[in-house]
Amino acid sequence: MDLPDYPFRGHHHEVRPGLRMHYLDEGPADGEVVLMLHGNPSWSYYWRHLVLALRDRYRCIVPDHVGMGWSDKPDDRGYTYTLASRVEDLARLLDHLGVTREVTLAVHDWGGMIGFGWALARPEAVRRLVITNTAAFPLPAAKPLPWQLRLGRDTALGALLIRGLNAFAEGAARQGVVHPLPAAVRRAYCAPYDSWRHRIATLRFVQDIPLGPGDRAWPLVEEAGRRLSEFADRPCLIGWGLADFVFDRHFLDGFTRALPDAEVHAFEDAGHYVLEDARDRLVPAIRAFLDRHPLDGQALSPPARRATAASPVPRPTPPG
Repeated sequence: MDLPDYPFRGHHHEVRPGLRMHYLDEGPADGEVVLMLHGNPSWSYYWRHLVLALRDRYRCIVPDHVGMGWSDKPDDRGYTYTLASRVEDLARLLDHLGVTREVTLAVHDWGGMIGFGWALARPEAVRRLVITNTAAFPLPAAKPLPWQLRLGRDTALGALLIRGLNAFAEGAARQGVVHPLPAAVRRAYCAPYDSWRHRIATLRFVQDIPLGPGDRAWPLVEEAGRRLSEFADRPCLIGWGLADFVFDRHFLDGFTRALPDAEVHAFEDAGHYVLEDARDRLVPAIRAFLDRHPLDGQALSPPARRATAASPVPRPTPPG
């Protein structure tokens, strides 16, 4: 399968009996851990350029949530597709890998709530934050839920479009960017979702969007929003595509209020998939941020930092 700029050897771990989660584990085993969490309808492919830019020094752990990417895709009898399940899966994977402290949490889309859901029980484990177009609090009062999400969340027609026509993944690959993706990259984003059965998680994620106390994910989202400012004392970089029609300035403002010392990189010419549209600027900025804030307190020398930030993202030949 043609997966541009994704030359990685994946791993699997059984997070529940008979249920495997796929993940990447790239970089030195003793490197500082950068945990990268994707959302819906993407998968670990979203993080590929950042992994390539960091894996010389950092240990990059990048899971595919159950039902997504190359993880198993059970039906509703084999798995409960809820935010709480995602947080439990992540905890089991990290326990298996022995990653329980000194974590840099990098999040996008649903990865924000999954990551902060995990962090709420162990805030001391999170040492740095990298936040891209996501949420860790309820939908802002001034932000209506876009009709596309309302359609998928609440109607049988939306469910049919998502599972029957792959409308969510296909639409995100086209509408989630300002600069059109190459056809091979669009196909790679959609590749794991090649059948009705394999699209169950893209629908269940949409149906799990919490809007009020009656929704299953609401208690965890509400708690995350209430406690988000507890993470304001650690280094944080925010990279934001301002052309995102879902996670727009309302969400960016929510993060900057809670994390006022964050280093913010906002891009007018970038959409939801900010690591696609703004890759050449954002990936070096994240690398420089991590180098400036090492966990051992010893930053790289200024010349090394400048060279790192200016280096182009590697582009290896895709496998096959």
